[in-house]
Amino acid sequence: MSSAPYVLRYADENELAGEVSKHLVNTLAQAQAERGAAHLCLCGGRAERMVCGHLASLARSGSINPAGLHLWWSSEAFVTTADPSRNSLATLGVLGGALAVPPANIHAMPSSNGSADPDDAAYIYAKELGETVFDICLLELGLGGRVASIFPRHPSFTMQSSLNLLAIGVTDAPEGPPEQITLTYNAINRSRHIWGLASGAAIAGCLADTLRGDPRTPAAQVRGTDQTIWFVDRASAEQVPYFQCDL
Repeated sequence: MSSAPYVLRYADENELAGEVSKHLVNTLAQAQAERGAAHLCLCGGRAERMVCGHLASLARSGSINPAGLHLWWSSEAFVTTADPSRNSLATLGVLGGALAVPPANIHAMPSSNGSADPDDAAYIYAKELGETVFDICLLELGLGGRVASIFPRHPSFTMQSSLNLLAIGVTDAPEGPPEQITLTYNAINRSRHIWGLASGAAIAGCLADTLRGDPRTPAAQVRGTDQTIWFVDRASAEQVPYFQCDL
């Protein structure tokens, strides 16, 4: 597991998204050069969609081979395939035709159309995931320090230490649809790179708790095997000390 996370701070959400997308292109291209394929785990959310918007523009440069790119998701609403609350639907809509990933490489979480319940969907997704290691896992910081669909003071978080599963069903979720699916830390923390996204003043306290390693904060428990970075904007980092060098 990598050492403590470090922080890259940007003026606003748009600058953050643009810089993350550049890092994505470089890191995914390097993974493809080294291993022939790259596995990217997406998270949904406003900041991630902005990143994907920039990524769609950069992808036209040809630096990434779409045929060697696999897309995964860390969490999903357990709703019908066409429900607009699905993270995968929103993300793929943003990427559009700019990144022509083969359908077989798009690993969306199961919907309620073909699964009996969230636990069944999580079991199916865990089997599909198998031994896959993500080259990059994007995680957007939510209220209370939520990441994926791992919520503070909720069984999705409090039961993590006793789980050896890669994905679980979530019920009575405090945000979003009541039924969801999430990867567990077992799957997330075997990622080579974990990149957290934090934007907006509403989560400033959550980001500070995360970087302090607060054991009550879900986001504080994520750590990549090679690297963990938090990409943050000025508003979200208002409680995080920093030093400015003008040399």
